[in-house]
Amino acid sequence: MKALQDLEIFVRTVDTGSLSATARAMDLTPAAASAALKRLEAELGAELLVRSTRSLRLTPAGEQFLEHSRQPLMALQQAARLMSQGEAAMEGVLKLSAPSDLGRNVLLPWLDDFQRLHPGVSLRLQLSDRLANVYSEPVDAALRYGLPPDSNLVALPLAPDNRRVLCASPAYLERHGEPASPHELADRDCLCFMLGDEVRDRWSFSLAGSSSFTVRARAVNVSNDGGAVRQWALLGRGIAYKSHLDVASDLAEGRLRALCTAWTTEPAPLYLVVPSRGQLTPLLRCLREFLVVCIGRLPASGG
Repeated sequence: MKALQDLEIFVRTVDTGSLSATARAMDLTPAAASAALKRLEAELGAELLVRSTRSLRLTPAGEQFLEHSRQPLMALQQAARLMSQGEAAMEGVLKLSAPSDLGRNVLLPWLDDFQRLHPGVSLRLQLSDRLANVYSEPVDAALRYGLPPDSNLVALPLAPDNRRVLCASPAYLERHGEPASPHELADRDCLCFMLGDEVRDRWSFSLAGSSSFTVRARAVNVSNDGGAVRQWALLGRGIAYKSHLDVASDLAEGRLRALCTAWTTEPAPLYLVVPSRGQLTPLLRCLREFLVVCIGRLPASGG
């Protein structure tokens, strides 16, 4: 099955734009992933990717090969899973919990695509910004930002490099102008998320060559639903500090604009959380691999 893995590494690397991200998703070292690409190129007798330390791009031969690779790869992957795990492994009920905004805005279309690939899968999806207890609640896994406080839980990275982004709508910025620095947020209209009784109004930033600092945002609107905070931002009510995953399409299509991009925002890594590795079923592993590819296709962060 080495040839199948080599082909998968090639397709994933093109989709994510990153050989290191592909290696992480497939539990390989970057050296092993690079060797797989070289092996595939040697077998084909053609260079597929032009790689540098900062970027990669398809060669004409690579573009042609990619065009004819996707569907056969999906078919081979499915056949390999059915042979090694049994047909029932890609069937059954998948019970998930996810944050509200990520779930409605981003995850639902991905899950729809996943079910088209695996029509035997049914979903039970809980959307809530409250942290689900994967021990006691009827869920197989939870998608959560940040490492869980319980170290006994298994957290598998989906988007380890995700960060928050300071953003507002063009309409709001036309009325009030862009802040010159995050320090201005203490006097701006800010849209804040609330978890339990805690208002998340302390937003962290750093600038190259200096230490990080925290600004207490002036919260004009507060909600315990991340989707409501995003909607307020889209309606021009103020400035939000959102996960890039939640607003990637809004930034790419101009509905929101990233602000203070010279400053680095705080990390917001996304994980797939399960109670133990023993409960990481073949179906959950398949879903995790699928989500990593979907996340890799999102537009790059604007901040």
